[in-house]
Amino acid sequence: MFAIHSLFKPAEEIPTEYRANFRHLALDIGWFGILNGSSMSFLSVYATRLGASTFQIGLLGAMPAVMSLMLAIPSGQWLQRRPIGKAVFWTSVLYRFGYLLWVPLPWLFPEAQQVWALIVIVLLMGIPGTALAVGFNALFAEAVPPNWRAHVAGVRNVMLSVTFVLTSLASGWLLDHVTFPLGYQIVFALGCVGAAMSSYHLYRVRPALPPGTPRAGSRIGDRARPGTIRPLGDSNRPSIGLRLLARASWRQLLRVDILRSSFSRVMLVLLAFHLAQYLAIPIFPIYVVRSLHLTDQQIGVGQAVFYATVLIGSLQLARLSRRFSNQAIFGVSAALMGIYPLLLALSHDFWPYLGISLWGGLVWAMVGGAMPNYLLDKVPEADRPAHLAWYNIMLNLAVLAGSLAGPLVADLYGLSAALFIFAALRILSGLAVLKWG
Repeated sequence: MFAIHSLFKPAEEIPTEYRANFRHLALDIGWFGILNGSSMSFLSVYATRLGASTFQIGLLGAMPAVMSLMLAIPSGQWLQRRPIGKAVFWTSVLYRFGYLLWVPLPWLFPEAQQVWALIVIVLLMGIPGTALAVGFNALFAEAVPPNWRAHVAGVRNVMLSVTFVLTSLASGWLLDHVTFPLGYQIVFALGCVGAAMSSYHLYRVRPALPPGTPRAGSRIGDRARPGTIRPLGDSNRPSIGLRLLARASWRQLLRVDILRSSFSRVMLVLLAFHLAQYLAIPIFPIYVVRSLHLTDQQIGVGQAVFYATVLIGSLQLARLSRRFSNQAIFGVSAALMGIYPLLLALSHDFWPYLGISLWGGLVWAMVGGAMPNYLLDKVPEADRPAHLAWYNIMLNLAVLAGSLAGPLVADLYGLSAALFIFAALRILSGLAVLKWG
């Protein structure tokens, strides 16, 4: 716990001109954690309880990827022509207005139609959400000096974990004690409050670096991924180099020569990893609701345990990185991610699910920390925007393909068999990182 304490008590005094930005960035992520632990985390569970099919759950995960695939680079070009602070604020308002539309759905549509309404809303949210994801990373880089980014990101990661855990526990308890669907409407309304307050604090963040400040080549290290929906399960969308899309033109980013370089092998290995990861994501909410018959409170506890162990595990990553390479940590932990769907398929009640959530959080802490570092190890520092643009295209293709193909496999072979298959693919993808990465 000394590492957490040192984040809030840095050895060097924070410069006066940056204190307001640091405070608003911390409060932004605190409110974002409330949004994350309520609306974002229980969307797929709500859709499942409405009777959504595995294909419809897959669509909920695929819609943001469709928009990101189409709009990530155009969003970067659009952001180049606008003040980054105002652009981030207004895209956050437009994106988060979609959460407000979730609240009245039970009053407007029958259950089957609510699922399709949610899919359409999530698709439309992806338009400003893509610009928000790119713009926020650029705003962070312009509001926080390079030598303070690790400190600010560390504080934000702790704030996110604490507010997420508390909100997830409270949301699960509320959903078990308030009739359906009113409980979900209250949880979604709570998420709207978090979204509004998060946007307010984003509005108060100002680009603060003087002209000519050197740009740091390392990743920001912030675990927030604004602009996407968090699925139930053992993963989250990584955010690597998105801010770089706001620095270059189409011609500079989409260079075909990169596909003919040695980096193409790295992309193939990462494609296999992300595809194996996202094949299983649409299956998790269906399985925990319909096969394990978990209550919302039990699901909330599982998610809280998962995120708490992500924080604890991430504090140990620096120690492991001093002993092993990023490729070794990433490859081994990617293979160990296969244990999550394997054990889930063998579970029959809440307590094994809780243990699996504990395991999943620890392993994802290693994957989520080592994978971006591994990727940056393989990217030439002088040519990062173009390489990371291709990586983000590949990532969204994997999310899209996995979110749509996973349900098809589950429909063909059943939920348990599908989880066994996806467990094997995850293990093989980790071995591929070790052998060919």
